[in-house]
Amino acid sequence: MGEPAYFYAVEGGDGSGKTGVVKHLADYLIGSGRPTILTREPGGTRQGEQIRSLILSGTDDAWNENSELLLMTAARVEHVACVIRPAIEAGTSVVSDRYLGSTIAYQGAGRGISEDFIRLLHRVAVGDVWPDLVIVLDIDPVIGLARSRGRLGAAAIDEGRFETLDLDFHNRIRQSYLDQAARDPQRHIVIDASGEAEEVRERVIEAVKAWHTRSPVARGLD
Repeated sequence: MGEPAYFYAVEGGDGSGKTGVVKHLADYLIGSGRPTILTREPGGTRQGEQIRSLILSGTDDAWNENSELLLMTAARVEHVACVIRPAIEAGTSVVSDRYLGSTIAYQGAGRGISEDFIRLLHRVAVGDVWPDLVIVLDIDPVIGLARSRGRLGAAAIDEGRFETLDLDFHNRIRQSYLDQAARDPQRHIVIDASGEAEEVRERVIEAVKAWHTRSPVARGLD
């Protein structure tokens, strides 16, 4: 039998290096003989990419917090139904740049929406699908925001709506990720995302290698 297919989510605050880690992790898995696709949230599907352009651009008053949550969830419904579930069922692992942990952090801790409500909405609308492994890239928001704003400005990418929010907002996000990991340590790995990008990526690979030696948790895809 071949290696099992897993669903990995890479989470973290803005500027934590998720995009590079996602690609590096997918390359490692493919190189290890595990068929793997990489994807992102919001996004991953035509509908999700359209929602991404609505949510991440413009000024922060563009959406009510509840509308923002519902748009994120709508994108995730399509993402799970059209990308994540079919891939796992076909024996292909999935590496996603963000998933539900970001909604709990940004719309929950950041915006003040009840985490219980977010989880209920996820269970009803998405089917309670959870990653097998969540990799949390932890970084001081002061450092992360400087990185992210610089990257977006240099590339002229209009996806900086959340970067306009104050430091308290981003500190709440960071704490939410750490709290999520502390509550569910079997499913989470916290990685120090400070330092050089290559060093961080290697920390992730070593942690994933160690996780592969342990029994995975149920992903809730049944």
